[in-house]
Amino acid sequence: MADYKPNSGPPKHEMAYFPDMCSALPSSSSEFRKVLWTGLYSQVVLMTIPVGGDIGDEVHTVDQALTFTSGKGKATINGKDQDVKAGDLMVVPAGTQHQFVNTGPTPLILYTIYSPAEHAPTTVHHTKEQGDKEEDEGIDEAPEWARKSKKENEDAGLVKLSGKY
Repeated sequence: MADYKPNSGPPKHEMAYFPDMCSALPSSSSEFRKVLWTGLYSQVVLMTIPVGGDIGDEVHTVDQALTFTSGKGKATINGKDQDVKAGDLMVVPAGTQHQFVNTGPTPLILYTIYSPAEHAPTTVHHTKEQGDKEEDEGIDEAPEWARKSKKENEDAGLVKLSGKY
C-alpha cells in the first residue's frame, strides 16, 4: 500500500488492491486521515486516531461504514455509546451525529467507506487539526465527478452495463 497513488480523477475501470488491510495497518499507518481511493459512488479512507485522541463530534451528509483494525475506542452515535475494537464494523447513516474516541494504549486504526465521497481524492491529513482547518477552509471537498447521479455517469459514458470501455 505504501506505493499506491490515489486517483485524482474518475477511477479507471481496473482493480484497486490493498493487501493486508486488517493485519498490516498498525505498522504502516501514521496519518490521521489518508484517502486511498475515490470512486463515482464511494470512497475508502484510512484513519489513525492517536492515543487519547478523537475524530471530533460531527455529522456528515453521506453514509459511512467504519472497520476497526487495531486498538480500542468508544463510539458515540446519536447519543448512544458503544465500545469498539479491532474486527468491529460500525455503520453511521447520513445525517447522524457521531464521535469516535481512542480509549486504548495504542493508536485506534480504521478504514472507512463513505458513500458518496466526503473528501478530496488526494487528501492526506497528518493531524486532526490539519484536517479540521482544511475542511473549515473548503480545501478538503469531494470532487464534482463524485457527486453526479447514476444517470449523469451513464450518459457521460463513465458507467456502461456492458463493462466495455
